Amino acid sequence: MVIRNFRVMIVDDHPLMRRGIKQLLGLDATFTVVAEASSGAEAIALAAQFTPDVILLDLNMKGLSGLDTLKALRDEGVDARIIVLTVSDSRSDVYALIDAGADGYLLKDSEPEQLLEHIRQAAEGQNVISDAVADYLSSRSEQHDPFADLTERELDVLQEVARGMSNKQVAAQLHISEETVKVHIRNMLRKLNVRSRVAATVMYLESKSQ
Repeated sequence: MVIRNFRVMIVDDHPLMRRGIKQLLGLDATFTVVAEASSGAEAIALAAQFTPDVILLDLNMKGLSGLDTLKALRDEGVDARIIVLTVSDSRSDVYALIDAGADGYLLKDSEPEQLLEHIRQAAEGQNVISDAVADYLSSRSEQHDPFADLTERELDVLQEVARGMSNKQVAAQLHISEETVKVHIRNMLRKLNVRSRVAATVMYLESKSQ
């Protein structure tokens, strides 16, 4: 059995925190830290250079904030799994980062073993939100049916994404090309006015629980 190796970039303006995260990731053979950035601007440059699979992004940094860094990375076409790793459990921060395209939101005060497991799950394509802030998203209200404008095929794709499937798996399940899946997802996110699969999934699951 071939074990997937995930290339990781750590973005944090505190050297001690970067070292701690790197040591934690070193406990799991599936992770290789390929780059460390101490600022948002550096992260954008290194992401283009090293093309990591996973980016662990601090929120509160000097200079370019984590939110602005995230937006810039997505605008540059970076398709890595971007996981916000922060001390902030602010409801507004959670909403802003998820809406801007984050694939997960984890708190730094999580237990190390749980944090490592969440990062592994995120790398594998799952949606990861620390339990302490998960309720913020599940209770987020929508004033209208956000899915009314989606086509039947876009809804099919969203349903599979909500099950945790990758683009490749969705393509196989629906008998369409992976590129077509990407097009459907882009259109779906635009219509739902969100910038990440996580946010779309949360909206979908919440609609099904009502």
